[in-house]
Amino acid sequence: MNDEVISRRLLLKRVGALGLLAALQPLLPSCASHPLSPAARLDPAISPLSGESIDLVIREQSFTVGGKTGIATTINGAIPGPLIRLKEGQEVTLRVTNQLMETTSIHWHGLLLPSQMDGVPGVSFSGIHPGTTFTYHFPVKQSGTYWYHSHSGGQELQGMYAPIILDPIEPEDFLYDREYVVMLAEWSFESADRMLDKLKKSSGYYNFQKRDGREFISDAARWGFWPALQNYMVWDAMRMDPTDFADVTASTFTYLMNGVPPSGNWTGLFRPGERVRLRFINAAAMTFYDVRIPGLTMTVVQADGQNVLPVAVDEFRFGPAETYDVIVQPIEDRAYTIFAETMDRSGYARGTLAPRHGMEGDIPERRIRPLRTMEDMGMADHGNGHAGHTMTPSGSNLHGAPMNHGMTHGEGLPYGREEDGRDRSLVPGAMPVKHGPDDHGTGNQTVAEYSQNRMHEPGRGFEQSSGRVLVYTDLKSLVPSHDQRAPEREMELHLTGHMQRYMWSFDGKTYSDAPEPIRFRYGERVRLTFVNDTMMEHPLHLHGMWMYLENGSGAYLPRKHTVVVKPAERLSVIVSADAPGAWAFHCHLLLHMEAGMFRIVQVDP
Repeated sequence: MNDEVISRRLLLKRVGALGLLAALQPLLPSCASHPLSPAARLDPAISPLSGESIDLVIREQSFTVGGKTGIATTINGAIPGPLIRLKEGQEVTLRVTNQLMETTSIHWHGLLLPSQMDGVPGVSFSGIHPGTTFTYHFPVKQSGTYWYHSHSGGQELQGMYAPIILDPIEPEDFLYDREYVVMLAEWSFESADRMLDKLKKSSGYYNFQKRDGREFISDAARWGFWPALQNYMVWDAMRMDPTDFADVTASTFTYLMNGVPPSGNWTGLFRPGERVRLRFINAAAMTFYDVRIPGLTMTVVQADGQNVLPVAVDEFRFGPAETYDVIVQPIEDRAYTIFAETMDRSGYARGTLAPRHGMEGDIPERRIRPLRTMEDMGMADHGNGHAGHTMTPSGSNLHGAPMNHGMTHGEGLPYGREEDGRDRSLVPGAMPVKHGPDDHGTGNQTVAEYSQNRMHEPGRGFEQSSGRVLVYTDLKSLVPSHDQRAPEREMELHLTGHMQRYMWSFDGKTYSDAPEPIRFRYGERVRLTFVNDTMMEHPLHLHGMWMYLENGSGAYLPRKHTVVVKPAERLSVIVSADAPGAWAFHCHLLLHMEAGMFRIVQVDP
């Protein structure tokens, strides 16, 4: 790589072509926000925050969406907060001043730092009290795309989140001409406390996509009356709902892209033929997004800030707290829609890549909402792929398309994907495991009779997709891990919940009822196996340490700070306990964490 190319790339990074207008200006109504012009990208007044000393101020400001105004919790007066751009190897001091009437905090998501700098009240420090300033100081030990957010109450949902880019010391292995942060989130005029109160009274409060009489008639016409009735009665007997994909939906959420609702049409500019790096960050409190750009192939080059072997996909799903960096190359002189549809299909965020301001791409046709199956309940027929028969006795999925009965046990990959050549026997939990007699107590409503690894599955909702969807088995680190030791011990942790009481927990115990912290010995290598006994996906985040995802990549296991565990899935990660102190471990669905799905991991010297 010649010096001219490197200099050009570094220059493009430093002019801040990230499209975050709200970064350093007073908070504007989202509908009034516009992307930066090419000339404005050189304006130092709107450059990212960088250097060895940075000041952040937390305060309340009004925020307007859809003509209605509410109160947001902001960082330096913006949603998202200001982009912080640092360099691998430097040290940074961040002074955070709290102008709220309540305690606040900032957690540096995915960053490796001393435990007392991690920013979790009650775990690593006491919080930032009203009218005070807390000083964070730590070295930058890594590179990649990350983010920071409040770890206090519902402040994250009220707008307190922002991106961090850590530039590497060495040039990256991929080229691009310009870049944008694409930060997905949601906004509601209801507080997190109010949402939690409603869900405890009725777990389906926000679900307006439940099956009704008309759908029963349609199902009866396709399956026969008695099979359809049996199907509905089975779900009713379990007191479960097959449409339960999101606890909180578009009935109260407006979905945002870089702080802008769909009507605002956030836009990133390009010149045809340029390679554009999009740094996708899921900063949502409760929302899984399915991301696609119709007409463009996305080449995934980073996952959770870590370089991976490039993989070309048409779409990817990611949960709250995950990040993916992709490169696209628009050739045509036209607008392309960045479309982020919610997993439950109740709404979407959207933006545009265009050669000129004012252009808009077409909104893709909305997809019908998916349904859970008995496989998602862990009731697979000993892993033989026939779990769908209980749900749809005709042997079809909910929309009448033939089911792929091989996808659940490794005989074939789902949705027409090609065999990738990896030995799936290397993936822990690749074959179904029958659950033991322990039901994990009153904090667990159901127990997955069978659990198995589902990393090769894209997830419910992609049954009608004709494109390639990113799956966890696609991820492979570019370099082998420096720690290749076999795990010294193994721990199994069950993800449990009770929907009727809206309780979420580990091993049937909420945080308030949990015993001593999960203890690691400093320097040991531990395999954590997560078994999801619930019918919902959970993005699990471990603070302070990497989780090496055991996806069959051998010495090249990908490193992640957040892993999504599907319903009835058995998924394993390896952790090198190289960070002494107390660390938070929790589901990154905000209301699940608040309802008890939280533990402390203590790394003892």
